[in-house]
Amino acid sequence: MNKLFETIKIEDSQILNLKWHNQRLNQSRLELFSLYKPLNLADYIDAPPQGLYRCRVLYDVDIKSVQYLPYKPKAFKTFNIVQSNLEYNYKFDNRSELNNLIVKDYDEIIIEKNGLLTDTSIANIAFYDGSNWLTPKTPLLKGTTRARLLDKNFLKLENIKKENIKNYSHFALMNAMIGFQIQKSITIRLQKGNQLCL
Repeated sequence: MNKLFETIKIEDSQILNLKWHNQRLNQSRLELFSLYKPLNLADYIDAPPQGLYRCRVLYDVDIKSVQYLPYKPKAFKTFNIVQSNLEYNYKFDNRSELNNLIVKDYDEIIIEKNGLLTDTSIANIAFYDGSNWLTPKTPLLKGTTRARLLDKNFLKLENIKKENIKNYSHFALMNAMIGFQIQKSITIRLQKGNQLCL
């Protein structure tokens, strides 16, 4: 049975945005295993009293393990657009296909599927058009931070092609650990010999 996981931010004993993690976990359990009785992650997490941690919860029909890993954010400056037909609708623990897309000469990738931009390997994405923050309508994985910001009407859904990037002034990453983070002074490689700086 394929196992899934949730990554939850814990800062100085505070478990952040748990509602959204519970929602995705229980939706995945319902769709994959036909389990209608919801779990509450708060019953399984014993938050460390101090510091910043990445709490990794492994599960299938029930919770298998909970880890608390000290977290240090990474800096991303170079992004490479890669094409793939990868399916990653659920947050499966086996990320080998996703990891195989990563290009060593770049800090991170942006995955293009069916001509549209989707996600990076670790985060949902958004571009600013001067008025709105736009995020892809069809991401590989519907992240919890993306769901929360859509609920607040902070983000708008859009089909985004790599050809559109030149029309945007800012680029952001979002996931449970970094929240919504605007990337500054970055380079996006569109194709061989062609790149954009934001």
